[in-house]
Amino acid sequence: MTDIEIAVPKRTLRSSISGWLVRLKEHPLAHVGPGLITGVADDDPSGIATYSQAGAQFGLNMLWTMPVSFPLMAVVQSTCARIGRVTGKGLAANIKMAFPPAVLIGVVLSLLIANVLNIAADVAAMGEVAELVTGLDRHLMTTVFVFGTLVLQIFIPYHRYVSLLKWLTVSLLAYAAVLFTVHIDWQQVALRTIWPQITPTSTYAAVVVGVFGTTISPYLFFWQASEEVEDLHQHRGATPLLNDSGAASGELRRIGWDTWSGMLYSNLTAFFIILATAVTLNVAGITDIDTAAEAANALRPLAGQFASLVFALGILGVGLIGVPVLAGSAGYACAEALGWKSGLERNPSDARGFYTVIAVSVLLALGIQYSPITPMKALFWSAVINGVLAVPLMAVILLLASSPKVMGRFTIGWVSSTIGWAAVALMAAAALLMLLPN
Repeated sequence: MTDIEIAVPKRTLRSSISGWLVRLKEHPLAHVGPGLITGVADDDPSGIATYSQAGAQFGLNMLWTMPVSFPLMAVVQSTCARIGRVTGKGLAANIKMAFPPAVLIGVVLSLLIANVLNIAADVAAMGEVAELVTGLDRHLMTTVFVFGTLVLQIFIPYHRYVSLLKWLTVSLLAYAAVLFTVHIDWQQVALRTIWPQITPTSTYAAVVVGVFGTTISPYLFFWQASEEVEDLHQHRGATPLLNDSGAASGELRRIGWDTWSGMLYSNLTAFFIILATAVTLNVAGITDIDTAAEAANALRPLAGQFASLVFALGILGVGLIGVPVLAGSAGYACAEALGWKSGLERNPSDARGFYTVIAVSVLLALGIQYSPITPMKALFWSAVINGVLAVPLMAVILLLASSPKVMGRFTIGWVSSTIGWAAVALMAAAALLMLLPN
């Protein structure tokens, strides 16, 4: 068989898989930046499980966490995006240049472990929900989702694949739809959001830690910075802002709008999830939720088949976003740390190391489904690692963003710096609470 005969099927596979997506590029949604996908990935299935547990266990008294976390997460994510657009490099590449090797190694290894465990929890939740909706075996469905996401990431060019991800963000509207199926006392909602009845117990503190830990997660930092670099490469003639200060005003304004709106969408959705489970499960006395699928199933007798179905479909939609973001952030971090070629726009043969990390991360997560490690244990340990890793990593990000050697004249202002360091302090306290014995 000749080289031409071998090349044709490969080209045909890539083209046939991606061809039906090309028209999505022309839709206005396709022009939204990385902030929207990052925000939705924040509400991945494991995050939905955490928010569901918060609402089921403590009702309306956990709603306050969302308005408090919103500016913190938005500032941190916009700072990551700014670093990527200004320098033209991802977080790992910038850390490699500005900090000792031990810092880079510690950050990347911790991220890899946490991401594999988080992917394991997410795909397990997707399999359980698929079984709930279709009646098919959960392990079979988990395997389908795993290999489906791998095919999309490896064989679909980024500029087409990202259009599909942006359409999947609509799935988060499912959690707002659930609220139309139940009665809600909006005055009580407003009161408890502003003035919650906080229970000073270790259990309450642990749930708060979980909520903040799943809302402000390290993998999102790496993903958004790297996606700004990906978007930069998609515009012919575009260069990092360090080399093109004339484009700075428009680009930084775009990053601010994109990131804050994406985080607002994510934060409102998390608010809706807590509220939906508070007015259904908590009111019915169901206070212990182990998985997102369990929350969807528990809604059925309380809010109806429709509410249960849209809740479940929302989990599948955000899972299809969350898993690629988790795997992709691991790929970017490793490739930048080791000096490999990286990018979802590259062919697999041009970035073997990058795509290998993505594939291994997802396949290891699939293997956990058949190991003694339960998905909930995987979720717990990923939360612990993320909670601990987020603190020094946010400090590193703020130092990078404040350094003229890294950012030139595009360092962050004092307002963003103040809010960012407040997030570091809050997450440090959360991490300490998480590690303290009950």
